[in-house]
Amino acid sequence: MSADLGIVLALLAVAIVMFAIGRPRMDAVALLMLAVLPLTGVLTMDEALAGFADGNVVLIATLFVIGKGLARTGVARRMGDLLIAKAGNSDRRLVVLLMLFVGALGAVMSSTGVVAIFIPIVMRIAATIGASPSGLMMPLSVAALSSGMLTLVATAPNLVVNSELVRQNGAGFHFFSFTPIGLPILFASIAYMLVARRWLQPGSAGRARKVQPGWQDWIVKYGLEDRELRLRVSDGSPLLGRTVESVGLRETYGVDVLAIERAHNRRVEIVRSTNEIIRPTKKTTFQRGDILLVDRFDSGSDVNELLEQFALTKLPLTESFFLDRSQDLGMAKVLVGPDSPLAGRTVREARLRADYGLTVLGFRRGSAARPYGHLDEPLRAGDALLVFGSWKQIDALRLEPDDLVLLHLPVERGEVLDAGRKAPQALAVLALVVVLMVSGVVPNVQAGLIGALLLGAFGCVDLKSAYDSIHWHSLVLIVGMMPFSIALQRTGGVDLAARSLTMMADTVGPYGLLAALFAVTAILGLFLSNTATAVLMAPVALAVAHDLGASPYPFAMVVALAASAAYMTPVSSPVNTLVVEPGEYRLFDFVRVGVPLAVIVLVMTVLLVPWFFPFKT
Repeated sequence: MSADLGIVLALLAVAIVMFAIGRPRMDAVALLMLAVLPLTGVLTMDEALAGFADGNVVLIATLFVIGKGLARTGVARRMGDLLIAKAGNSDRRLVVLLMLFVGALGAVMSSTGVVAIFIPIVMRIAATIGASPSGLMMPLSVAALSSGMLTLVATAPNLVVNSELVRQNGAGFHFFSFTPIGLPILFASIAYMLVARRWLQPGSAGRARKVQPGWQDWIVKYGLEDRELRLRVSDGSPLLGRTVESVGLRETYGVDVLAIERAHNRRVEIVRSTNEIIRPTKKTTFQRGDILLVDRFDSGSDVNELLEQFALTKLPLTESFFLDRSQDLGMAKVLVGPDSPLAGRTVREARLRADYGLTVLGFRRGSAARPYGHLDEPLRAGDALLVFGSWKQIDALRLEPDDLVLLHLPVERGEVLDAGRKAPQALAVLALVVVLMVSGVVPNVQAGLIGALLLGAFGCVDLKSAYDSIHWHSLVLIVGMMPFSIALQRTGGVDLAARSLTMMADTVGPYGLLAALFAVTAILGLFLSNTATAVLMAPVALAVAHDLGASPYPFAMVVALAASAAYMTPVSSPVNTLVVEPGEYRLFDFVRVGVPLAVIVLVMTVLLVPWFFPFKT
C-alpha cells in the first residue's frame, strides 16, 4: 500500500466516523473532505469541485423541481390519498403499496428521480396519518434501489455493465433480462422492510417532532363546534335580493356571515364541494339556494328566531366541512403589536372585516381563550386573535407587521394548492420526462431540465418555489463525496481490491466467486457511487469469467445487481442521501437496516443468477 493510498483511506475513515457520530452535519463533513483532499496532492482542487458540474447532480436538482410541481398542482396529494385509501387502516399495507408503486415506476426511470418525486408524497402521507416520515422514507429508498434490478434501463450501473459486455463482443442483456431475478428481490425487500422498519423507531421515528396546530385544534379550543351554523336560503326568503349590510345580521341577531356557498357555472377543481365559496362583503347580495356559513358569536342569540324570520333551513355541519374547503378558506392566529393602532379599540371599532377582509372568531389574553362576547372588549397589545378569511387575505397580513403580527398558521395551510388547476399539465410533463428517459432520445439530465422548464412555463412552479424545492444539503453531500472515487482510483486502491479478487478464482469455485464478487462490489459501493463501482468492477468480472472459461453473463449480472444493493450507508447512493434529512436518519440507521438486507440479496443473487444464466458458455 502506497503512502498516498494510506492517507486517502485515513481521510475516508475519519469521514465515516463523523457520519457515525452525527457531528458535524453530513453535508458539513462532505465540504470538509472537499477542502482537505486536494491538500494530499492526490487530486487538484478543480478535480475535487468537478462534482458541481456532474450531470447526475443537475439531474437530481431538476427532479426536485418536478416533485415540487407535482406537489403544488395536487398530483402528489392525490397519489398520497390513493395510497392511503387503498391501505385503509393498515400501515403494513401502506408500506407494501408504497414500495410496489415506487418499484414499478423505478423500473422505467431513474431511481434517484423516483425518490425525489416521492419525497413530498411520503411527507404528506405521514402528516395525514399522523406518523413520523422515518417509518416510510427508508422503505421508499429500499424500493427505489431494488427497482434498479428490474430492467436494463432502470439504473445506470445496468447500462454500464451491458456496455462492457457489448464492448467485449457479447450480445448484451435484453430489456427484461434482469426481471426474473429483480422481482423476487423486490418482493423479499418488501417483506424484510415490514419487519426492519420497526428497528428505526428508537433512533429515528421516535424522535419528537413539533406538531403544528390544525383547524380542529382551534375549533375545539374556541368552542367553534357549538357556534358555527350552515343555513340554506329557501325560496321566498326575505333575504333574497338584499345585501349583507342592509339585513344587519350581526347587529340584530349576533351572527356573522363567514362564507357563502353558491352554485356556479364553472368548475373549481380545488374545492371538493360542487359550490363556489364566496367571502361576502357589505354589498354582497343574497341569492336563492345560497348556503350560509355563519358564526353565532353571541351566546344569547336565538337560532330558531333567525331561521323563522328569514325562512332559512339548517343543514348539517360535519367536521370535514372545514377541511373540504381549506383550499379557499383559512384560519390564523395573529398578535396585536405593541405599537398597533388597534390597541384600545374594540373588535367592532378595529374594522378588521372592512380593512383586512377578516372575521375575528375569538381572542386569547394570557392563558384564557375567549370565544364569546369579544366584539365589545377593548384590545390590548399582546392579545392573540383567531381570525377567519381567505388565504390570500391572511397572507396579506405579512405586509402589515406593525398592526397585526402573523403568529400561527394551521397545518392546513401547507395543503393549499398554489397551482391547483395545473394538475393535467404537471402530469403531461411528468409523462414526457419518463418517455424521454426511457427512450434515451436525450440525456437524462436534459430530460430533467426540459421538464423543469415546462413546469415553469405552464405555471406549475415559479422561480422561488423551484429554488426552495431543491435539497441543497443533499446535493452538497453527494458532490463532497465524489472526489474519493477519483482518489481511490488514482492511488491504486481499486486495483488492489480487484487483483485480490482475481486470485480467489482457483480456490472458492464459481458460486463462491460470485459471492465474493458481489461482496467486493457492495463494499466498494460504500465509498464510490454505484455507477463508478460498476465501471470499475465490470471489466474485473468479465476477466474472471474468461480465466475460468465460463459464460460472462452470470458474473456481469452479479456486478450489476450488487451495484444496486447500496442499502448500507447514506452515501452509498444518492437515493439514500436524499432521504436522510426528511427521515431524520443517522449512519447506524442505514447500517442496522441495510447490512442484513444486503446479505439477503447476496444469497438470493448467488442462487438465482446461475439458474437463469448458467456458467457454461
